[in-house]
Amino acid sequence: MKRKHIAVLLSFCITILLAGCGQAAMESNADEKIKVGIMLSDVGLGDQSFSDSAFGGLIKSRDELGILFDYREIKDTGTYEKGLTELVEEGNDLVIGLGFMVQEDLEKTAKKYPKQKFILIDAISELDNITSITFKEDEGSFLAGVVAAMTSKSNTVGFIGGADVPLINKFADGFSEGAKAVKPDIAIITEYANDFGNDKLGSEIAKKMIGNKADVLYAAAGFTGVGALKAAQENRIYAIGVDSDQYFYAEKSVITSMLKNVDVGIYQLLKEYARENKVPEGHIELGLKDNGVQLAPIRVISLTDEQRKTLDEWQKKLAEGN
Repeated sequence: MKRKHIAVLLSFCITILLAGCGQAAMESNADEKIKVGIMLSDVGLGDQSFSDSAFGGLIKSRDELGILFDYREIKDTGTYEKGLTELVEEGNDLVIGLGFMVQEDLEKTAKKYPKQKFILIDAISELDNITSITFKEDEGSFLAGVVAAMTSKSNTVGFIGGADVPLINKFADGFSEGAKAVKPDIAIITEYANDFGNDKLGSEIAKKMIGNKADVLYAAAGFTGVGALKAAQENRIYAIGVDSDQYFYAEKSVITSMLKNVDVGIYQLLKEYARENKVPEGHIELGLKDNGVQLAPIRVISLTDEQRKTLDEWQKKLAEGN
């Protein structure tokens, strides 16, 4: 009986020892993994657009590259600077600021931590410890304009922007140029919501444009734009999504989406970092040629052979830099 108790005790001690070793090994492996922190844009997760796309790139990096990541939202931190500082203090190898609105606070943080490596998405910084990633939204939006003009029966289309700033102007300008490349006399109604998180406002603006005969709407306005897509469906006109494939938010209306592949940009950067233990310096710009922007599949409508040829020709010209 005594031997049995000793054997049980010995087995228990070995189990505890192995568990401790296992825990230590897990902690050691975690310490060896690349850690990334991201400060999301103003609306944060659930915008069904920009932030969700970036988050998808981090999830893919976790699943395929073994990268660990954490994130902050301004609704929890109060300021971008506080969230960025928390991510630096956590010991992340890379800290990402998502969106042009984060730039000022990201640069303040980068100056306080000159040895920390930062990534800024959607704006350009001159600081040495910040790598900037931007996209050629005007290229993808040009193609969206081509599709809108070929689809419109009223010869009037609408653009809804989240804010009247240079970045969103790239969407608007590209869309206008693409539409006019197909129909030089087409009317383009443009309005800026000055809000990226208000779907009701997006719906109101969309209905006003529909009342002015717009029969295809394109919104670069985050969650505000989702409201515009749903209003388009309610009023039986067409719409074009943005950033991610937004067909599933208005399946009877969304003919395509201008994909701004933030997820691809983040994944490729982290893949290079995992391989080389460094990221490119300076400014990286991604367009059609780099798979930074593209159109989602055409749905709801059917393009004629001639229209498909026109779209393909413009895509080729833009990818070649023409």
